Parts: sequence; C-alpha cells; structure tokens
Amino acid sequence: MTSEREAYVYIQLPGTLNTVPAAMLRVETLPDGTYIGRFRYGDRYLERKDAVALDPFQLPLGKNVYEFTRLKGIPGAVRDAGPDAWGRRVIEHKLQRSAADLQEIDYLLHGPQDGAGYLSFGLKAESPAPKRLYNRTHQLAELITAAQAIEEGRPVPARLLEQLDPGTSMGGARPKATIEDAQQLWLGKFPSKEDRFNLQRVEYATIDLARRCGLKVTQGRLQAVGRDDVLMLQRFDREFTDKGYLRFGFVSGLTVLDRDDSYLDRERWSYPLLADNLRRWSDKPEDDCAELFRRMVFNAAVSNTDDHPRNHALLRRHKGWRLSPAYDLVPAPMVSLERRDLALTVGDYGRTASIYNLISQAGRFGLSTNEARSKIDRLIDVVRKWREIFFASDVSARDVEYIAPAFLPQCFFFERPPDA
Repeated sequence: MTSEREAYVYIQLPGTLNTVPAAMLRVETLPDGTYIGRFRYGDRYLERKDAVALDPFQLPLGKNVYEFTRLKGIPGAVRDAGPDAWGRRVIEHKLQRSAADLQEIDYLLHGPQDGAGYLSFGLKAESPAPKRLYNRTHQLAELITAAQAIEEGRPVPARLLEQLDPGTSMGGARPKATIEDAQQLWLGKFPSKEDRFNLQRVEYATIDLARRCGLKVTQGRLQAVGRDDVLMLQRFDREFTDKGYLRFGFVSGLTVLDRDDSYLDRERWSYPLLADNLRRWSDKPEDDCAELFRRMVFNAAVSNTDDHPRNHALLRRHKGWRLSPAYDLVPAPMVSLERRDLALTVGDYGRTASIYNLISQAGRFGLSTNEARSKIDRLIDVVRKWREIFFASDVSARDVEYIAPAFLPQCFFFERPPDA
C-alpha cells in the first residue's frame, strides 16, 4: 500500500536569528518498499532576497520539484540536519518504537531542534519558537546514567530522557548530548560500555596531535565526572550572540559526493573525488584541497579508519562554503603490518594507507608529487612524538600500549606497491 508523509523544512537565515519556512518535503513509500522524496522551495521563501540554497548543486533555488530515491527519499543536505545513529536510538527509546516502525521523516520530526547546521523540521507552515534551554555541565552525571540505560535497554526516567536530546549528525553512534558552557555550545561525548580504552581521553589527545600537525580541528577539552571523562567538543556550527546562537549551514562529505551511505555505494567514497567537488563548493578550494590532503595523510598515519564521508563536512558561514574543522579522529588499534585501508579511496591503489598511494593522485589536491611528499614528511616528524603528546594529555600507559599499533605502522612507509 502506498503512503505519503510530509514535513516543512525551516532555515535560520545566515547571519541572523530569524528562522523561516524554506521548503516542503514529501516522501512517498511504494508497495515494493521504494521511497520517492519530493522537495520544493516555498514561493515566499524564493521571494526573499536573503534566501540561500540548501545545496547549490542538488537543490538550487527555483520552483522545480526535486525527486530523490537515495537515503530513503531524503535529500542529503536535509538528512545531514537529522539525528545521528545515537540520536536515532534516543528517539526510538522516547517513542518506544523500533527502527522498523519509523520512517526517515519521523527521525527528522522528532530530532533535535538544535541539530547540525541551520535546518529544522515541523508539521506546520510557520516555524516553532526556538527552544533556548540547554544542558549544563552539572547535569553530565545524570546524562551519562541515562545514556548507559539506553545502551543497556533499560527504562529512563522521563525527566532525564528529555535532557538527553537526540543529538546531531556529527559523532555517529557514540552516546552524546549538547551542553552549554562559557557562552559556547559543546558536544559532550560520553563513555560507552563497548569501549576497550578511555576513548574520550584518546580522542582528545589525537585532536591535539592533529593540531600540532597543522590540521584545522575542532576545539576540545576534557571534563571529569566522577571516575569518568566526558570529551567536550566545541560546536563549530554555532556562534554565540547575546540574543541567541547564530547557526551555520552544514553538509556532510556524503552529500558533497552525492552518494548513499550504503556500502554498496562505497566505490564512490573517495578523497580525490571529494577534492574535485571542493573545487565546486568551496570559497577557497586551493586551501581546502590542501587541508583535505593533510587530513587524509594524518588518518593514514594514525590508522583512523572510521574516516567515512559523514566524518567530513563543509560549513556555510557568512560568505560561503568551506571545509569544516576536522572531527571524530580516533586511532584504530590493528595488528596487520602488511596493509591498512581507510574508509575512502586514497589514490591509484584504492583505499591502501601507504605513502605510494597517498602521493599517487597528489595533483587532484592541487599538489605536485614533491609538495605532497614534503607535507607527508613534516607530518611524520610530528606524529613520531605521539607518545609524549598522549602522556601529556594523561592517557594511561595501558591505553598508550593498546593503541600503539595504530601509529605509523610499517606498511604506511611502503614506497611502492608490494607487487611492483
């Protein structure tokens, strides 16, 4: 049986605190399980001089009706404003419904009013008044308890469940919540029962290492809560004003690549392709392509193999789109010395995280082979000091030894393919 759901898409206009209806999204579910999404900007929105396109290439301003079948009928730029994997679990817990009973529009409508970027969703033509109440650091202990209960499938008191908002599209499946502190919004990442080491402290140290390597990274700090650590990452899609927070546009690398998040679409997950698209999207493509190259090399050097397209993003600030600060940088302890693969294609030899592959398509990033090699050498010099940087962040000796195989493995230094 065919069914149809709809939602209004609201936008907080760039550089303002004014949220207005921008578009209507309708998603039709066909009897065979196919989803067809239809997106159209509102006429009143199109009449505005300050109207901006949600996606300048897939959703340019105009009266066209855009159709989508990927991502269950949801345009990528819209899906990026919805909840992440953890947020979806929170919504299912709040509604006491399984994922099989919910459609993508349900997740948008029940997602946070303060999700990633400047979009929000509702059932009425006029956008609701924004909620300005945020969790504070003194609530972290309760939030951790609530998150652990959700992980374990236990009931959560209604008061705590309301505090545990459904999160943003930044950060994936880890338990988290938005926290306001010192006139900033932070993404607080909590410990998980699945952790084999103090992941919050290790991620904090990895961010510091990336910064020392010259990468543009999100600002972070650690907050002790009893015996636990909470990693506080500054929301780079927000800017404080005395009347509220300015919101910046946010699209994931998946949207920029115009791909699905299914592994069936993985052959188009690619750093060189992402660099190609930065030349269309970015206000400063040369700078952003060079930065993307550094991030690719860093991910290879520390075995951050969870570098999938949703862990890359662009921000639309006051002037236009730019590569966002790097986030979700976590080394993956591995044992293979022969080969390490990243989540995205690196170069001529697929996803292999070795020097010969990292420099194989340097030109796509606007770099000569010599320039690329120089950047790699400078980054290696810093990463070699990772242990002292991690100890300075109070990562335990046990955790340092556990993650040590992730850093500069032998296969990273291969200058030519093994069969060459």
